[in-house]
Amino acid sequence: MQVFRGFQHPTVAPACALTIGNFDGVHAGHQAMLALLRAEAQRRHVPSCVLTFEPHPRDYFAKLLQQTDLAPARVGTLRDKLEGLAQCGVDQAIVLPFNANLAAQTPQAFIHTVLVQGLGVRYVLVGDDFRFGAKRAGDYAMLDAAGATQGFDVARMNSYEVHGLRVSSSAVRQALAAGDMAQAAKLLGRPYAISGHIVHGRKLGRELGFRTLNMRFAHWKPAASGIFVVHVHGLADHPLPGVANLGVRPSLDPTDVNGGRVLLETHCLDWPASLGAEGAYGKIARVELLHKLHDERKYEGLEALTNGIHQDCDDARAWLAARI
Repeated sequence: MQVFRGFQHPTVAPACALTIGNFDGVHAGHQAMLALLRAEAQRRHVPSCVLTFEPHPRDYFAKLLQQTDLAPARVGTLRDKLEGLAQCGVDQAIVLPFNANLAAQTPQAFIHTVLVQGLGVRYVLVGDDFRFGAKRAGDYAMLDAAGATQGFDVARMNSYEVHGLRVSSSAVRQALAAGDMAQAAKLLGRPYAISGHIVHGRKLGRELGFRTLNMRFAHWKPAASGIFVVHVHGLADHPLPGVANLGVRPSLDPTDVNGGRVLLETHCLDWPASLGAEGAYGKIARVELLHKLHDERKYEGLEALTNGIHQDCDDARAWLAARI
């Protein structure tokens, strides 16, 4: 899959079948929509294309209004979103910066500048609740009418359900917030996972006897938090079982190397000897969060923290053993 920042790029295809949205989590409903998009693209002999936004529009307005509570918890990072789109067979993804200019653009200007001139759309597929343009003034009817006069087809896909539940990014967020990883996996069509580069941390885990893999996320408000049983992919030829802390580590000084930012800190229960002590740094790993053990806890002192980690490792091993 080709990825472009903005649509004014010389190698963006001159025509496409397009869908538009935030695609947070690339859940089962998104996957069904993308399958339909690919079929329509093949029928028209044009590439399939996803137009998405970064930051999330609600993130932008929350920052603009200085009301951080308006920003939604994010199911996935941009990396995870693009990986999910690629796995669905999308040909190209356009990441459009959501800024003041885009926020103020009228629906008519968006259709003309972005869809027609920028991307040469032949087909546009949207969800049943799709809105666009300044103040969300544009809707399906407006887009359909524009297509009729400007030479592109428009279709919409009704809600996708799993066991009678409408699949949406909001439903996934609710499951993750509740720590219901099994429900989240049903909605996503796969176990919930986060990927990123392994970075250097404070290395306190080594001192405590628990080597960790650290992923640090700037400007990310995750939908899940706490201590989880996990599988780590990408560091060996098989998934590595482990236990992970996703959050801000309340037992430690918020002014430490992580600066109070969100950190995914994973301890592999069986460390691959082939990696050595330093072999994971710089690699990209994917951590599947399979089961939540408990919320983050504030321990009084390193001894209590060490005992807590020991207990988490024992509980993780027991949970995994029960499923063999």
